[in-house]
Amino acid sequence: MNKEEMLEEVYKRAKAYELAGGNCSQCSLAAIFEVLGVDDENVVRAATGFADGVGLTGDGHCGALSGGTMAISYFFGRKKEDLGKVGRQLKALLLAKKFHEQFISEFSTCRCHDIQVKQFGRFFNLYDMEDMKAAMAAGVPEGCSTLVGKAARMALNIILEEQAKKEKKVELPVV
Repeated sequence: MNKEEMLEEVYKRAKAYELAGGNCSQCSLAAIFEVLGVDDENVVRAATGFADGVGLTGDGHCGALSGGTMAISYFFGRKKEDLGKVGRQLKALLLAKKFHEQFISEFSTCRCHDIQVKQFGRFFNLYDMEDMKAAMAAGVPEGCSTLVGKAARMALNIILEEQAKKEKKVELPVV
């Protein structure tokens, strides 16, 4: 697949996963991993608790932002052996910051609660069955799945752009 096809594919997969069963963090991360050929079930599993602003509270940032950030960090993050080396985390931090800025530019906020209020006029407590029904009636699955698809596309684009930069660097022969 070329870059545009990959970006379209990640959008479709993330959106479809979110519509099928929710969990914005896992859906965005899983779609990015699939498009890039990564098979790491443990990382996808580790994204579970980030859904709906952490634990369905709405009080943290959007899970799609978490999932995309996890994908960026998977490729450019600091390894455990480098935990004492501050500089080794800089690439992932700068790319995560770029993703965050793009996310805010697109959605005006990163906090799940605020996104729901902006998109649907209120926040839905998904632990409450009446609120769950109201969320369904308000179109939350469609709205959130579109956001998840867009966020996955943003994160994948950052990953692909950074990988392309690495490939363009030409090592000069040592004379």
